[in-house]
Amino acid sequence: MASLLKGTLYEIRAQAPAPSKDYHQLLVTDSEVIWRWWKISLRREFRNVHPGEQINSHQDFLENYMLQVHIDVIFGNEVLKYICNLCQHHFDYLDRIPNGLLMYIILFLDLEDIARLSQTSRKFEKHVPLSGTSVQLYKSCVQCQTDYPKVCNSEELWERLVLRHCDTITPETRALASEVGWKEIFFTNKLQLQKKIRRRREKFGRIAENLPLTP
Repeated sequence: MASLLKGTLYEIRAQAPAPSKDYHQLLVTDSEVIWRWWKISLRREFRNVHPGEQINSHQDFLENYMLQVHIDVIFGNEVLKYICNLCQHHFDYLDRIPNGLLMYIILFLDLEDIARLSQTSRKFEKHVPLSGTSVQLYKSCVQCQTDYPKVCNSEELWERLVLRHCDTITPETRALASEVGWKEIFFTNKLQLQKKIRRRREKFGRIAENLPLTP
């Protein structure tokens, strides 16, 4: 697991709340918390102000109350709590496992377990009803590690599950899956699937009949 915690653990950027226009970046590595800021102002006294940077160890950050206040104001309390957890070595290992390995593990689970897994982490959820700073945290969290695909509802996963439970996959079934999704194919019984394929065949047959003949 230690290999999942090397380099950048978390990164987020944002502009300070109005009326300030200053820009801020927060970067958490496996050993440091790096706070950077850029002063943005039309006032003459700020024209020659250079960007600033403050580097703290994890323990120093936990004791730096003023910096925590700045982060709370600019990024929100949820982000601050998440940073504090990282600095106390409360890592979100599940979200850091590479997607290929996750996919391999999930293929061994029963459907009921896949449904439960989809509720354990935002990485696996189908829908994430977030707002405000929660959206900001969700989008920025561990960007360097993953893109947060909806693993338990991904086309790749359900295609593999269909292949595992079916002897053969016809070209017509694949074509239908490209329209409705492999998850829909998985949960459709054979009779209903045949009806959908027949309707699709008839639909495209009518389209083909109405196409003008080329000379």
